[in-house]
Amino acid sequence: MATALASESIAVASDVPPKMKAWVYDDYGPVSVLRADDGVLVPEVEDQQVLVKVVAAALNPVDFKRRQGMFKSADSALPTVPGYDVAGIVIKVGSQVKNFKEGDEVYGDINENAIETAYEGLERAGFSAGKSILVLGGAGGVGSLVIQIAKHVFGASRVAATSSTRKLELLKSLGVDLPIDYTKENFEDLPEKFDVVYDSVGQGDKALKAVKEGGRVVGIWGALSPPGFVFVLTSNGAMLTKLNPFIEEGKIKPLVDPKGPFPFSQVIEAFTYLESGRATGKVVIYPIP
Repeated sequence: MATALASESIAVASDVPPKMKAWVYDDYGPVSVLRADDGVLVPEVEDQQVLVKVVAAALNPVDFKRRQGMFKSADSALPTVPGYDVAGIVIKVGSQVKNFKEGDEVYGDINENAIETAYEGLERAGFSAGKSILVLGGAGGVGSLVIQIAKHVFGASRVAATSSTRKLELLKSLGVDLPIDYTKENFEDLPEKFDVVYDSVGQGDKALKAVKEGGRVVGIWGALSPPGFVFVLTSNGAMLTKLNPFIEEGKIKPLVDPKGPFPFSQVIEAFTYLESGRATGKVVIYPIP
């Protein structure tokens, strides 16, 4: 249990205060609906939960899409504290928790996670060693991880990815064999086709034109016709356990936007930057006091 864009001045479980600072919104809309609140209740820890003191958090496009009301039919009741990706310290554990203890440094996601999105999409597409992949939005938070996981975990034979001109060198540094400048080339018109196209930016119709016969298109936004599919992530701790050795060995590296990190007081500025479409990788909020 954690609240991504919230702050708790906590050292040990016995020192857990009843309230914390957080960024919240009471209605759906633009970035201006966000407000800082010093009186958000610290959640109670149930038997199979842990309470995490959040030290850093990351913003994803899903955060502002949710704030804009795109998922209101299935969303929890307002007011909402935004944010999913967190890193922090366990400061309280439920009576049935066996794998964590107070003081453990942890990372994860309170609902869904970019690295899990990357991995699960590849797994559901039947991706495997020796196959080729095209990643749309390769310099983004999800896309950059798809590239690395496809190459180092699944053993891709060839990785292509799209980005703007200024991010092509970044794609190469991530291991991309064929960087595609979407400002100059239409990836869907290239003669080369791919076993899997991973669409992290919502270009489903074009993505279908770039896949081989018998291949799959994975999408995380919008609608897709067969052989494409859109999936809703189900957060899974076992998946992170499987990927963690690759992270610790440095084979998979989170891509953090160089404009950050943004301090906790500048969450509105961080959202504004993310929504501009100029971000590279993760937009991080740090430190969270």
